[in-house]
Amino acid sequence: MESMTTSTGRRGRPPRGESQLSRDAIVTATLRVIDEGGVGAVSMRAVGRVLGVDAKSLYNHVEGKDGLLDAVAEHLLGAIALPARTGDLRTDLRSIAYAFREPALAHPEAASLVLTRQLSSLAALEPVEAVLAVLRDAGCSAEEAVHLLRVLVATLIGALLREVSAGPTFGTIDVAGIAQRRAVLERSGLPSIAAAAPHLAQFDGAAEYEFAVELALDALAARLDIA
Repeated sequence: MESMTTSTGRRGRPPRGESQLSRDAIVTATLRVIDEGGVGAVSMRAVGRVLGVDAKSLYNHVEGKDGLLDAVAEHLLGAIALPARTGDLRTDLRSIAYAFREPALAHPEAASLVLTRQLSSLAALEPVEAVLAVLRDAGCSAEEAVHLLRVLVATLIGALLREVSAGPTFGTIDVAGIAQRRAVLERSGLPSIAAAAPHLAQFDGAAEYEFAVELALDALAARLDIA
């Protein structure tokens, strides 16, 4: 005798879409939610809606909203193509900083998660290990290396968030916009603002990131007394 079926398929078969669920698919859907609405828009229901599945089915792969955010942060860190070590602190940390920039810019709204999530997967910890190893080889204690790691990461993510989020407010890249913003700043009546107006009115994300990286490296080198 044939088994009973329902409108959604054979009895006991997961609804369409749920059988195709994977952690990678869930991460991709979560990134889509973040790209469109920011981290605050993430919920099990929102991600389930993107995937076309019941939100409850996601719990087979992640532990609630925090699990979604952790998975995205791990994905960003795991996407970093770590460069080969050269033994030079500046060269190695600079290479890691630029390796991080590409995946972070691909999903800038998600970049801040790297600062706020406590991750434990090997993929997520490998970039952390790389930075700590460079700092330890330069003579840092384990404690100091952690402090410097956190400052470096905060600096890089701050520069990236500034590039993708605050540019239109504090600086622009189009000629007409630069001229308009410069005129406003020059008429502000604030002498330091007026003098800096040509520079405040424009913004070059790549150049700002380079400046932030080099300033951070200068500070590290000075602290560690490295020429």
